[in-house]
Formats: sequence, structure tokens, C-alpha cells
Amino acid sequence: MDEARLHRRGVGAVWLATFIWAWGPVLVKWSDLPGPTFAMYRLWTGVLVSTIALLVTRRRITWSAFRACAVGGVLFATDIGLGFTAIRATTVADVALIGALAPVAIVLVSAYRLHEPVSLRAWLLVGASFVGVVIVAVASAGAPSWTLRGDVLAVLSIGTWSTYWFFSRHVRERFDPIVYFGCVMLAGALTMTPFALLVDGVPSGVTGHDVFAVVIVAIFPGFVGHTLVIWSHKHVASWLSALITQVSPVITAVLAWIVLGEAIGPVAALGGAITVGATMAVISLDAGDADEQHLEEAAEKVS
Repeated sequence: MDEARLHRRGVGAVWLATFIWAWGPVLVKWSDLPGPTFAMYRLWTGVLVSTIALLVTRRRITWSAFRACAVGGVLFATDIGLGFTAIRATTVADVALIGALAPVAIVLVSAYRLHEPVSLRAWLLVGASFVGVVIVAVASAGAPSWTLRGDVLAVLSIGTWSTYWFFSRHVRERFDPIVYFGCVMLAGALTMTPFALLVDGVPSGVTGHDVFAVVIVAIFPGFVGHTLVIWSHKHVASWLSALITQVSPVITAVLAWIVLGEAIGPVAALGGAITVGATMAVISLDAGDADEQHLEEAAEKVS
């Protein structure tokens, strides 16, 4: 198959992954499970999926691999615990658009670690991204499902996701991706379970649609979406993948309006457009180093 056709299929795969990821926050909000409990079930479902993947590919998790990768699981569990709780506490659009700032934080920290200067234009765009989020938060303040607590948790999840991303970039150079995924899911499940039981108590009254939401989030945003993007790596430039995936918060906001009835006011929509547009511009400016930095991973604010 010629490279042009593979490129088109790769771009299509990234767009499909972006649409799949957009459903994650909506399904979390659609479920009646508290955030930590949803995260616990999602992680144990991830353990099951990774176990099947390990068996099919004839790989196994060693104790040394688990010890080296376990911190990633703790960070991932913390991130989705914060993210899922934020989704339950405030509007889905707020959480999705605040999460769009994660790639900006990663680009800035990467530049600092590599001792690379950040241009004035980049700083102005970063400032615009934050202004957009502030506009969204202020405009959403009157919405019935909005809370300041939820927005704060979403902001905190930017830090946990960025830390998880940098740790993963470092560790995955030494371990097979399937093995790393299995370690992260297991360590994350072991971390989240006692916390969820302590905060939410022993789960009761779990309905069929709760189970459906957990399984769909674990399989599609959690596994299929990542698989599509990983396959596209060889055929789509990283900066282009990152730009495409940054559309996910917009799709999430639209889905939240259609499925959950969370209307988006014109001012909030303007703030969201500023945030997404400025973030995409920051990624475009960094496109020269995108192949090395794998920016599409930074844009994967996964569920």
C-alpha cells in the first residue's frame, strides 16, 4: 500500500480516536457511580483487558518490571480519580476544556528541562489559553451542575496527568508497551481500591448502565483509542496528531449538550474556542520538535 493511502488511513485513525476519547467524560457523568468508585472499576476492567493482551501476545509481567512501572500506575490512578470526581462535580465542558491545557503545560516543562527558550509569542498564546479557561469557568458559574470544587479538581488533574506523562516517557523506553500498560493498570487498581472504599464505601446498587459505562470507557477510550493512535505513529506526523486530538474537548462539550442536556452559553463557547485555538497554536509552534516529543501523547487526556 502506498504511503499516501497509509497517511490518509492514519489521519482517519486519529480522528476516530479523538471522537472515541470525547465520549469518556460524557459516559462518566452519565453513570451514577461516584468518581473514585468509577475509577476503581475502570482500572480493574483495564487489568482484565491487559491480562488478555498479555496472554494473547505471550508476554508476562515480571516483579522487576512491576516495581519500575508501579509509580506510573499510582499517578494514573490519581489522575483519573481527580478527573472522574471533577466530572461528577462540575460541567463536562469545563473539565474537558481545562484538561486541554495539559499539552501546554507539557510543552513548557519540556522546554524548561531541555533549556530551550520559550518565545514571547508562545507565552502570549499560553496566556490566552488560561484566559479562555477563566472565561469558561466564569460563564459556567450559574449552571446547575457547575461547582468551583469540580473546576479546581480538573486543574489539579493537569498536574497529575503531566507528571504521569513525563514518567511514562522515561520508563516506556525500557519496557514493552503492553507490559507497561499491564503494570500501570494493576498498580493503579491496587492504589485506587482502598481509597475508593474509604471515601465511597462498599459499592451497592450498581446498575446495568453503570457497568455499561465502565466497560465502554475502559475498552474504547482506554484501549481502542490508544491502539488507533499508536498504529498511526508511523504514518502521521506527531504535531498533526496532536492538533487533531485537541478537537476532543469541543466534541465532548457538544456530546454533553446532546446526551446530558448541559447547554453551553455563548460566552462559555467563546472561552472554549480561545482555549482550544490557543493550545493548538502552541502545539503548531512546537511542531519542529514534535516527532521527538510525541506531542500526541501529551494531548491524550484520557479517560
